Amino acid sequence: MPPSTLPPPGGDSLVRTSSGEQAALYVRRLIFDGHLTPGSRVPQDEIARTLGISRIPLREALIALEREGWVTLEMHRGAFVNALDERAVRDHYELFGLIYGFTLKKAMARSGDDYIERLAAVEREIRSETDPAALSVLLRRFHTTMTAGARSARINAVLRSMSSIVPGDFFEQIPGAIEVERTAIAEIVRALRRGDAERGAAEYEQMMGRLAESVATVLRDRGLFELTEAAGAAG
Repeated sequence: MPPSTLPPPGGDSLVRTSSGEQAALYVRRLIFDGHLTPGSRVPQDEIARTLGISRIPLREALIALEREGWVTLEMHRGAFVNALDERAVRDHYELFGLIYGFTLKKAMARSGDDYIERLAAVEREIRSETDPAALSVLLRRFHTTMTAGARSARINAVLRSMSSIVPGDFFEQIPGAIEVERTAIAEIVRALRRGDAERGAAEYEQMMGRLAESVATVLRDRGLFELTEAAGAAG
């Protein structure tokens, strides 16, 4: 059996309990990091060996990745990596902005003043923290606290269904994302203190729009839009 040419899975996969989820994350990483390029076949046997899993959870992962637009499954031929669509990437983050804005408005209507104070307390920590790893944790805590205030199982289900385009640590992979979120979250809290949920929701949407620009730049620089853009130019 030839040795694997693929990198080992990252430590973030260890916290996941599902083999299918581990496989999906790993394949996203291979694409994002350029180990699998647009148009190439996904080496299923090699990936299964690298992860120490059977083909069944890997097949489940590939079906999920096809739904997300990462790969195309072809009968009797296997799975092939798609070029990402820049418009789809921007749509993805705009949808996040709309959902988070909607969630914020629901949370403001359903939670009391202590809810705003909990968000403000996290924002103060974000404002003063300088360690990138600690900041990543605080930023995620802010979004989790905000979402919890809406008290909606349906909103939580929708957010869980929207997988991340960027595998692994988003703030590590996307330059400047921390400052974009730090600045926007300060504005969101100021709006909420004024009782202006609409302004807070608008700030969320604008923040996600700025993050979309940053993600699109990284993906373009990695060549993940090349086939799609070339096809558009040829048409």
